[in-house]
Amino acid sequence: MKLKKLMAIAMVGAMTLSMAACGSSGEKASGSDGASAGGDESLVVWTLASDLQDFGERYQEKTGVTVETVVIEPADYPTKVQTALMGGETEPDIIVGEPQMLEDFYDNGFFADLDEMGAKDYEGQIVDYVWKVGQDSEGIQRAISYQITPAGIYYRRDIAQEVFGTEDPEEIGKLFADYDTILSTAQTLKDAGYRIFASDAEMNYFSGDSAWVVDGKLNVSDARFDYMDLACNLYQNDLTAYANQWSTPWYQAMSGEVPILTAEIQNYEDDSVNVWDEAEFEKATADLEKTTVFAFGLPSWGVLTMRDNVGETSGKWGVCSGPAYGFGGGTYIGISSLSEKKDLAWDFVKFCTLDEETADWWIEYSEGDTVSLLSALDKHKDDENAIYGNQKLYSFWLNQAKGIDYSKVTKYDKVIDDAWGAAISSIKTGQASKEEAMETFYDTIASTYPEIQIER
Repeated sequence: MKLKKLMAIAMVGAMTLSMAACGSSGEKASGSDGASAGGDESLVVWTLASDLQDFGERYQEKTGVTVETVVIEPADYPTKVQTALMGGETEPDIIVGEPQMLEDFYDNGFFADLDEMGAKDYEGQIVDYVWKVGQDSEGIQRAISYQITPAGIYYRRDIAQEVFGTEDPEEIGKLFADYDTILSTAQTLKDAGYRIFASDAEMNYFSGDSAWVVDGKLNVSDARFDYMDLACNLYQNDLTAYANQWSTPWYQAMSGEVPILTAEIQNYEDDSVNVWDEAEFEKATADLEKTTVFAFGLPSWGVLTMRDNVGETSGKWGVCSGPAYGFGGGTYIGISSLSEKKDLAWDFVKFCTLDEETADWWIEYSEGDTVSLLSALDKHKDDENAIYGNQKLYSFWLNQAKGIDYSKVTKYDKVIDDAWGAAISSIKTGQASKEEAMETFYDTIASTYPEIQIER
């Protein structure tokens, strides 16, 4: 049974996207440069996101403790953690996990018990859903995240004013209230010369209305099928710019006009256009029709993605709610159960997640990431973000976080999400009928997780 769990961990890691949570990732060890205290006080941190390099350097500056941060590619991370802890290694001291990894990490005893170190004294100081995600099935605190990750719709205020006569976030949110309304909004924008999205996957973060697995059974809800229909309609009715998320044209759409690609380019059937090389892409698409994209669907860490790519459109953006309470990613920090420096490691966890001075620093340093510490969110609730028309984003994200139900997250999600995405892709492109695609979907889940009951 344990072997099956460990194989599941490795599978989740192998299929995790490197940009899904927050910050960039790499494969290097970064020892912070400050002076060490007491000569030999040190911590080793293993992480999937480079944010913790910054936290480690900050901690060393404040305490003198040497922090060695090792940033590991998400695809390799679960296997490396598994190998180290099953092999009895006392380092790393600090390990992390994204939500879909945590259940297996908890079950296999990788995270130390934070309640034994006094975590319960801090209950109520962190946004509720984040605190609960850090608990195992018995309610023991194992990890805490420094951020919240609710999803929102990032939209162009100037286009909203031109096409819909208002740029107000509450009014624009009504244009994304449900999937039928989104299709109507998309057609209105196309008629005005715009495209609603760069890709047809922008509503993915809002599609998880219920858990994929309930009481051991695969649960494909009506809302999942509604999302499938939306994605297919956006694609087949030419309502997007036919870019893929995370590709060059997708990022470029944040700063202005982009070419409307063909379905063949989106599906990589036409290999004459390199969508990963910016210079080659611009040359190959010079003669294509151009458009400006209205909106993107991203979690709160999307403010960092947008910050780095909006260019001259800075100040023209707003953020509104989507058709459901969505979320995505999040880095949860805990202590390795084999660490010989648990007291020092707990001090580091508290520094990253429960210290208001650190939260203030991170808000300023990251230029917009949304922390999970309630006192910091309240302190910054009236902060205005210039990129988003001086919108008070921390208040917005906290309100969105109140609707998040993380009980819908399961250890099966990444594999099932990928299989569902493959089914949608085959239907929208005409490679398979809906019935054929669903059979393939069910077959994939059955072969990967034979313990899940499937009603076809």
